[in-house]
Amino acid sequence: MSGPTVPGQPAPSAGSPSSPDSSSPRRSAGAPRTVRPPWHPTQLFSPARLRQLGVLVLLGLLAAVVTGPTGDSDHPLQAARDAIVDPRIVLFLVLAVALWLVVVLGGELRALVVRLATPVRGPVGAAYGRRGGPIVLNLVLLAAAIIAPMLFSTAAQQSMVNDIGIYALLALGLNVVVGYAGLLDLGYIAFFAIGAYATAYFTSQTAMPWHAPFTLNPFFVFPIALLLAALAGIILGAPTLRLRGDYLAIVTLGFGEIIHLLANNADGITNGARGAFGVPHLSIHLLGIDYRWGIDPLPYYYLLLAIVVLVMIAFGRLERSRIGRSWAAIREDEIAAEATGVATLRLKLLAFAIGASVSGFAGVLFASKQFFNPQSFSLQASFFVVAVVIFGGMGSRLGVVVGAVVLQGLAFYLRDKVAPADRYIYFGAVIVTMMIFRPQGLVPSRRRRREIELSEAGVGAADALGVAPTGARS
Repeated sequence: MSGPTVPGQPAPSAGSPSSPDSSSPRRSAGAPRTVRPPWHPTQLFSPARLRQLGVLVLLGLLAAVVTGPTGDSDHPLQAARDAIVDPRIVLFLVLAVALWLVVVLGGELRALVVRLATPVRGPVGAAYGRRGGPIVLNLVLLAAAIIAPMLFSTAAQQSMVNDIGIYALLALGLNVVVGYAGLLDLGYIAFFAIGAYATAYFTSQTAMPWHAPFTLNPFFVFPIALLLAALAGIILGAPTLRLRGDYLAIVTLGFGEIIHLLANNADGITNGARGAFGVPHLSIHLLGIDYRWGIDPLPYYYLLLAIVVLVMIAFGRLERSRIGRSWAAIREDEIAAEATGVATLRLKLLAFAIGASVSGFAGVLFASKQFFNPQSFSLQASFFVVAVVIFGGMGSRLGVVVGAVVLQGLAFYLRDKVAPADRYIYFGAVIVTMMIFRPQGLVPSRRRRREIELSEAGVGAADALGVAPTGARS
């Protein structure tokens, strides 16, 4: 006996294999994808696209003003007027429109490719059925990373180590806390400082007034710094991880500032604002191998590249494990995760400890590579690591590395072209533009991409805290 007819829907015909739920948006994996209307050029001028164009034009005008002539106290607005009426304003407006076209046409091209690549698969099958492609992409990117430093100057190679490599490693650690577990940590750079100062304490008798009675090779400090940073993460997290949201962010922010102020003011221990200098470089003296890292940045680059790759592989396995799934549950809905038996406090402590240990590990590399002082671990540096994670894609290992490459590459490019006081305007403009046009990040994680695809197909929402799209059913 057939079920009752749903009002507003035709009753199924006799002998039809469809069930009463066949019209539901939750289609089976083998059901055909709903045919979308063909793209038309008028879609370029939809209200949403025009708003995006307006935002980019305003950003172009802002960039023209901040890079234009400098004003004075007698005529404070004269510089802005001169910048706007200058013929070079046309270049900024053309770049804004060109960027708009790239974003719009790129999005439409990607949608077309997806439609052609999955013509008969349902949304669930299309979202879960792609395998193998990321492996080839990762191998290509790894080959490019190996070859890249050979194509640049020594100054660029230094930036690839001190800025891109170190911050990529820091972003991978913070991604565990922010991207996997959904905890906002604004004092993450404090663990970086702990690793750096631990290196100076154990490896040199002259780097700081307070030092160990013995000296170690920096390679032997790696596990020590890892344990000290992880212990600091547990000490910070144990009393504070019961807090959520903004409260947790404020506590971690305070912890980062405490470590920064201690490093800056404890002259008898850390050498104060003068910083630590004389930390020995990394070296290997084992089984007849006698090699020492020096001022050449290439050996440090390839060592960092190997460490970053190993960390990405380890975190990939961790993300797909039971612990990673528990972190995802905590990130989406902590109350529901706890109700289903997830040990939320213990797993959040684990995320804090793992993220902090990676930061301490990076601190050893940083300290053995160059001179450092407390300003290297400022609040600004902590915010920048958070920006790298969000810009690259929270929860995406490849995304945060790409985010470090883009943002630090932009910083290196602007170093000789823009005054230091104006560089952060460019950073802000890039990040604002990114959040408008691609809020999921440059390279979103596979889980996040699946959620977005299912949401666009009308199955569920983009995340557990979002509002389900129109027509979606629970």
